[in-house]
Amino acid sequence: MRCERLALGGDDAAGVAADIRKLVPPPESVRDGVALIIATVRAGGDRAVRDYSRTLDTGGREPRALLVSDDELDAAAAQLDPRVRHGIERAIENVEAVAARRDAGPSRVTQLGDNRVIHRHAAVERAAIYVPGGRAPYPSTVVMGAVPARLAGVGRIAVCSPPREDGDLDPVVLAACRLAGVHAVYRIGGAHAIAALAYGTESVPAVDVIVGPGNLYVQEAKRQVFGQVGIDGFAGPSDLLVVVTGDVDPEPLALDLLAQAEHGPGTLVVAASDAPEVLDAFEERLTQGADTGAIACLVASAGPEHLLALAQAFAPEHLQLVGAEAEALADRVTRAGCVFVGAGAGTAFGDYIAGSNHILPTNGAARFASGVSPEHFLRRFSEVRIGAPAELARAAAPLARAEGFELHARSMEARIRENGSR
Repeated sequence: MRCERLALGGDDAAGVAADIRKLVPPPESVRDGVALIIATVRAGGDRAVRDYSRTLDTGGREPRALLVSDDELDAAAAQLDPRVRHGIERAIENVEAVAARRDAGPSRVTQLGDNRVIHRHAAVERAAIYVPGGRAPYPSTVVMGAVPARLAGVGRIAVCSPPREDGDLDPVVLAACRLAGVHAVYRIGGAHAIAALAYGTESVPAVDVIVGPGNLYVQEAKRQVFGQVGIDGFAGPSDLLVVVTGDVDPEPLALDLLAQAEHGPGTLVVAASDAPEVLDAFEERLTQGADTGAIACLVASAGPEHLLALAQAFAPEHLQLVGAEAEALADRVTRAGCVFVGAGAGTAFGDYIAGSNHILPTNGAARFASGVSPEHFLRRFSEVRIGAPAELARAAAPLARAEGFELHARSMEARIRENGSR
C-alpha cells in the first residue's frame, strides 16, 4: 500500500487537506457516456434498461425480470444466515432510534444502552447567493438567500450578480446586500460566476454552497459544479398554478397570472377551475396582456378531486388555492414549492414580503425538493460514543463478513478484546 507523509504547520491546514486529496487521481470523466445512457433510457424505457443490463451487468446473459417479486424477497429473508439477519435487524433498530430523535428539540441525544449517538449540526463556512440581473435588478433575491444563510450561522456570505452595461450593479441590489448582512459582493454573472465561486480565483474565494435562481447557463453551471460545492437545486423558468372553485372575483387572480408571466420566456402560468366562466374571464384578460414570452394554460376540471390530482402531478413552484372547495384541499397538498391559500394570498406577496422564500423548486422538482431555508446552509452529522462495544461487535461482524469485509469485522471484534470479554 502506498503511504505518503505530509507535515502540517500552524496555518496551512487547507493546503495540506488539498494535498491529501491530490493523492487520489481525479476519476476519468464519464459525463458524455452517462449523458448517452440517460438519453437512451429516457427514450427506450425497459428495453434500453435491459440492453444495458445485458451488456454491463450480466456478461451478455439475458437479464431476469427487472422487478424482484415479493415471493423472492420473502424467500431471501427466510434463507438468511441467522447471525447476518440479527445484524441487519439490530442495525435497523438502532438507525430507526437515532433517526426518530433527529428533530427532537434541544435534546438531541439518542441513548442506546451504554452507547450514545449525539446529533450535531454546523453551518458551512462560506456560502454564495447568485442574484440574477439583465432585465431587472432583484434585491428581493438578496434577501431570500442572505437572510437564511445568516440565520444558519454562515461565516462568510457572498453575492454574485451580473453587472449592467455600465459595468456596475444596481444600487438597490447593493443596498439590499448591506441591509441583509452580506459580507462580499462581486460584479460577475453567468456560468463564469458559478465557476469562480466553486473553484475560487485570485479575487473570489471558493465557497461551500451556492444558491439562487438564474438563466439556463447559470443553472447548468450549478449542476456541473455540484459535488465540488452544494447547491439548492436546478432553478429553471418560473411556474404558477392557480386552482379556483366556485364563484370568485377573477380579476385579482388574472393579475397574479400576469404578474408571474413578467418573469419572461419559459414561464408557465396555469389556471384550473370547475367554473367555466372563471376560465373565460382569465382567457380574456390573459390575451390582452403583454407578450413576455411566458406560456399560459387554462384547464377545465370536473371538481376538487380532479384539481388536487392535477396540482399533485404538476408539482408547481407556486400553487394558489382560491374558493371554499379549493382552499379545503390545502392540507392534502404535498407537492408544491409554496402554497398560497385564499383570495388575498397572491403569489407576489411570497416573492417579496410574506416571509416565505421565493427561491423555490421549479419544473416539477417540488416532488422532491424544497425552497431555500437555513437548512440549505447546515451540515448535519453524528457524534458516536460507544461504551459497550461487545454486543454491537457480535451483532455486526457477521454482517460485515456477509459483505466480504473481513477487516471490518476484525476491527469491531478487536474492541471486544480491549474490554476483556468475548
